[in-house]
Amino acid sequence: MTMSGTPQPSSTELARYLERRGELSKPWMLQMLRLTKLKEAKNTMAPEEYLARVQEAHADLMRLGEFWKGREAEVFSGRYVPPQVVEPLPGSPEDR
Repeated sequence: MTMSGTPQPSSTELARYLERRGELSKPWMLQMLRLTKLKEAKNTMAPEEYLARVQEAHADLMRLGEFWKGREAEVFSGRYVPPQVVEPLPGSPEDR
C-alpha cells in the first residue's frame, strides 16, 4: 500500500491495463511497468543486485530526455491530442 492507502496494482494488472489502453509502446509506461516488476522482485534479490537494477532503470529513464515536451496533456493527464500536421509514415508512398 502507498502512504495514501491506495493499493498499487501488480505488474500483471498494470500490464493488462496498459495493453487495454494501447500504451505498451510508450517508453514512460514501459518504465513504470519495469519499476513495478523490480519492486515485486526486491525481496528475492541481493541488495547489491537490486540497487544495480534500480540504477540501470534510472539511467534508462534519464535517456528518455524531455520526451514529454509538447505532449504534456497526453503524458500527465492521459488526454491524447493528435498533432495538427499529419506526417506520412517513413517509406510510405506518400513520404517524399
